[in-house]
Amino acid sequence: MYVLIVGAGQVGKMIASNLQDSHDVAVVERDSEIAEEISYSYDVLSVQGDGTELETLREAGLERADLIVACTDSDETNIVVCGTAKSVSETFTIARVRRRTLLNTWEGSAGAFGVDFMVCTDLLVAQTIFRISGFPQAQDVEMFAGGLVRMAEFDIGSDSPLVGQRVEEADQYDSMTFAGVFRDDEMIVARGETVFSAGDRIVVIGSPNSVKEFAMATVTDTTSSTDDVVIVGGSEIGFQTAREFEAHGFEPRLVERDHDRAREIAEALPKTFVMESDATDTEFLAREHIDEADIVIAALDSDEKNLLVSLLARRVGVDRTVAVIENTEYGDLFETVGIDVAINPREETAEEIVRFTRTDQTEKIAMLEHDRAEVIEVELGSGSALIGRQIADSMAELPECVVIGAISRGGELITPRGTTVPEAGDHVVLFVDATVLDEVSAVL
Repeated sequence: MYVLIVGAGQVGKMIASNLQDSHDVAVVERDSEIAEEISYSYDVLSVQGDGTELETLREAGLERADLIVACTDSDETNIVVCGTAKSVSETFTIARVRRRTLLNTWEGSAGAFGVDFMVCTDLLVAQTIFRISGFPQAQDVEMFAGGLVRMAEFDIGSDSPLVGQRVEEADQYDSMTFAGVFRDDEMIVARGETVFSAGDRIVVIGSPNSVKEFAMATVTDTTSSTDDVVIVGGSEIGFQTAREFEAHGFEPRLVERDHDRAREIAEALPKTFVMESDATDTEFLAREHIDEADIVIAALDSDEKNLLVSLLARRVGVDRTVAVIENTEYGDLFETVGIDVAINPREETAEEIVRFTRTDQTEKIAMLEHDRAEVIEVELGSGSALIGRQIADSMAELPECVVIGAISRGGELITPRGTTVPEAGDHVVLFVDATVLDEVSAVL
């Protein structure tokens, strides 16, 4: 596949990095220094120019492009890029936007703007925050097979009963599979003899109930809940997050310093209790009992502010903190100093877009630990090596760094075991080492 990326910001670079080994990639960037950096850092064609101009797109290979991704930091620019491409080609177009109003307009009129698929960054982040909040101590949560399957990533503390146990001893859940373990810089595929250690980050795949039962029994105490949600910052991400919680029956609290913005949010979200204040004011935090919150979500307009608010929340006794970060390099730093989850909007966007470059059978992907591993959902075709054979036999044709985590068949969840026989049309959810992804896709 030939992929043309317009915009070499963090999103564009992430997509280019992910695709350079498996696809032909061209990147259009207006800034000459960044364009030159791209040509040296990635195995892609780098074109310096304005992606809204047809001549520039043609220079980058528009005529043979299978996919165009417009991912600059300007919503309007991205829409114009897609419209320009569509005016002379049938190339599939993807536009990244931040404003949900544009997404609503596009969804309400098929083919609007010449965009085939639109990714709304702020909405993606809000949905991710909500998913993570529902699972105690989860670092990442994704849905597969239409919501039938959950993938979750958890940190194992020193007081967890999992410490010192083998996978075969901990595997007591009928509809859940242990997939992988991240230990320092090492990725370990979970096998029966694998022993869990304090500080491990583990990945499990299974039914929502089993994953949550596992989390409550082994990762955190059973009193954990997410009834009292506090969102700090009335940014678009903060607003969309509050709206997401409202849509699922919650009544979150939101702190916003600006009077006009606070009033605007209060009028738009009737079930959200909006407080006009500075969230770094410790007297305010005490007066409003922020320490009683089950989770505090920092969604201000800077990484530094989000770090400060999160640390203050931890200091007053909040059990769980989630921070939105714009700089991808801050992720490990935030978690090192005690922030439970750091979510980068650009990583969420890149992950959603990369899905469109995979095989026709790939339904969904989730990147883990900065793309060291992936969880993918694949619909098995008649030519798949998994069809008609027991999993124990067919796994011999797959690399060792693969775990089949779940199977969806006709809307029913099947927990894979060695004797399970996949069928054509099954949706299979797999944990895969990113370095062998192409090899695995060829077999599937």
